[in-house]
Amino acid sequence: MAAKTSSMDEELSCCICSDFFRDPVVLKCAHSFCGACLQRFWAQNSSRECPLCRRKSSVGDPPLNIVLRNVVELYSKQRSEREVVEKSASRCSLHGEKILLFCIEDQEPICVVCLTAKKRRNHQLCPVEEAKDLRASLILLKEKLEKFTKVKQEFEETAKHIKSQSQQTEKRIKEEFEKLHQFLREEEEARLSVLREEEVQKSKRMKDEIENISQQVSTLAQCSLQYPKLPSGALIDVTKHLGSLRFKVWEKMLEIVQYTPVTLDLNTAHPWLSVSDDLTSLRDTGVKQQLPDNPERFTHYVNVLGSEGFNSGKRSWEVTVGDKPEWDVGVVKGSAMRRGKFTCTFTSPSTRLRVKWKPRRIRVQLDYDRGEVSFFNPADMSLIYTFKDRFTGTLFPVFSPCVNNKGSNTGALKICPVRLSVTAESDRVLIYQ
Repeated sequence: MAAKTSSMDEELSCCICSDFFRDPVVLKCAHSFCGACLQRFWAQNSSRECPLCRRKSSVGDPPLNIVLRNVVELYSKQRSEREVVEKSASRCSLHGEKILLFCIEDQEPICVVCLTAKKRRNHQLCPVEEAKDLRASLILLKEKLEKFTKVKQEFEETAKHIKSQSQQTEKRIKEEFEKLHQFLREEEEARLSVLREEEVQKSKRMKDEIENISQQVSTLAQCSLQYPKLPSGALIDVTKHLGSLRFKVWEKMLEIVQYTPVTLDLNTAHPWLSVSDDLTSLRDTGVKQQLPDNPERFTHYVNVLGSEGFNSGKRSWEVTVGDKPEWDVGVVKGSAMRRGKFTCTFTSPSTRLRVKWKPRRIRVQLDYDRGEVSFFNPADMSLIYTFKDRFTGTLFPVFSPCVNNKGSNTGALKICPVRLSVTAESDRVLIYQ
């Protein structure tokens, strides 16, 4: 028999003739042999021993191994069919000649007769064995090309998103400045109106005084009169209108300007989150938005970070949580994984918090240097809990509306603004929150 082509060939071959089993029989020791091969072996050795283990066999003919015979027949048939297919595949379908070459330009195997065709006279050829390696390389290149094409598409989509972000941000900047311009126009008109009113009042007063003097002059020969004097405060109070004008307008602007101690970083928001235009509130949309898969973005946890990180000092901010049954607020390390799970720090054992009433606002107070994050109920500034640790690296505020599949956790989280006030002390101005 020809050399074995697979381990299956060996398993289905008789150890006496080294060929596939023919009418195999099985001995009590479970070894199988061709029926004819076993009889010849026993006749030559004048014994009824198993050719492999030498165990004595009982008198009589061993039974036929029907299962093994069926397996051998099926395997032989499939193998023959495969060889026919391979043989036909290795020959040219047009000329019946053996395929030995590969046309690189046409990307197909050919025989020597195909080579004589006019269309292939100047084509680049190579042995078919080399073409197999070339095809393998082409498959790898194709896979790389598909990956690069996908990355290119992602970059193109990101470029479109950048353009959209720029346009939306430009629109918001113009809207905010328009509000400031409108305030300044109204303030300018109000101050000019006060100036005109003062001008009218004081001009009328002067006119009345002039008329009075004219009447006195006409009767000057009839009686003795005191010389009139210019009344006090007759002139326009220029200092009232121009003194520290810019500062006074800026001070008044504090009534319409709000300061938010934390603003949200839109580029870190999970695709399910919707962040407000002023970057101070977020909600779960329940729909995954088509956003760039940038490294900063959360993809596992439905979170968003504050835009500013802290690595020293004290900071505090308040968040309106309303009636939401679930929400997450706190701080997270800047090095925390955005694209998978990160490890949260818990008290051990778990600490059950007790509050007098359910807070609608939460105040987060970070003392980085002391390694403390405290949570308060702003309604009465009662302490809910203080978490202590040794902080390293940059910490960012983190927020999550906590997705609830039951739809019972709707509503937004909103970072509360802080009112500003200005106090002048001698030669300096202090701004208080």
